[in-house]
This record gives sequence, C-alpha cells and structure tokens, in this order.
Amino acid sequence: MANTNEKQRQIATLASGCFWCTEAIFKRIKGVTSVTSGYTGGAVEDPTYEDVSSESTGHAEAIQVTFDPDIISYDLLLDVFWATHDPTTLNRQGNDAGTQYRSAIFYHDAAQKELALASKDKLEKSGKYPDPIVTQIVPYTKFYNAEDHHKDYYDSNRTAPYCMFVIDPKIRKLMEYFKTELKEEYK
Repeated sequence: MANTNEKQRQIATLASGCFWCTEAIFKRIKGVTSVTSGYTGGAVEDPTYEDVSSESTGHAEAIQVTFDPDIISYDLLLDVFWATHDPTTLNRQGNDAGTQYRSAIFYHDAAQKELALASKDKLEKSGKYPDPIVTQIVPYTKFYNAEDHHKDYYDSNRTAPYCMFVIDPKIRKLMEYFKTELKEEYK
C-alpha cells in the first residue's frame, strides 16, 4: 500500500534547444526533483545522439522534469521555459540548427495542454516578441534517455567553450529573473 503522506510527483517534457542547456537550467529550480536529458517527438525507437543529430528520426533533444507541484507549479515551469530560450526561431537556438533543436512542449494530459496553450497565448499577446512564436504544443508519446555522457554535462564541463558562451548566459538570465525559485545550492 502506498504511503498516503507521499507527495505526488508530476512530469513535464520540454524541448528548447540543446538539452545540455535545459537540463542545467531546470535542475536549479526549487521543487524539481530530477531532470533527464533525452529524445522525444519522433518515430524511431531507441535513437542515439547521432541518429537524432542526423535529423532522420523526427526526435527533438528534450528534457523530462520530475517536479513536486506543492513546491513549483507547471505554470511556473512554463515561465522558466519561455524565458530561457527564443521561442520564435524555427528549428534553431543560437548556432544550434536542425529539427532536433525545435521549441516544443509535450503535454502529458489535458490540464498540461490547457496550461501550455494559455501560457503561449499570454506570451503572444504580451508583445515581447516581434516575430511569431513557433513553439509546438503536442501530445507526449515516449521519451528515450540520452546517453550517460550527456548527464550533468554543464556542471561537469563548466570551462568548455560551449558551456561558457552558450549555457552561462542562460544561467545568468535564470538567476536574474527567477532568483527566488532557485535551490539554495545554486543561489
């Protein structure tokens, strides 16, 4: 029998460019219990990084965020998602180009779909971006974990040029806009 005091965890599946970036961002948020980099949204079973990079699988680089909804809401996770990438560039984030780098929210149920559509609509109406938002909002199907060497890439390779020039600015933006939402060890 399950412990009735055990908190119910939820999962969000998001794609906003390179999963090294998104993992580094979301693992720093209070209420997030785990972040897994991987592939989703395509048709090929058990793809590798090389398969996905070839753009022949239909998969996006994505993360699965396990979170405690008593600490952080799905809405706030979406706010972090929108603020830490450019949702107006089709199949591209910075110099990373290809369908695997598309912006997408893979909803797990009707409530997530409704919240994702509402947050996208709110962002569009805000006028923050002069170009249209191209983020896909699509049903979640299956997630394939990335290879082990992708796990905690940013924290394990802080002096790598990609980390310094691409991920560091995103982390600084996260710290500026979401400082109160950061876990203590990342403040």
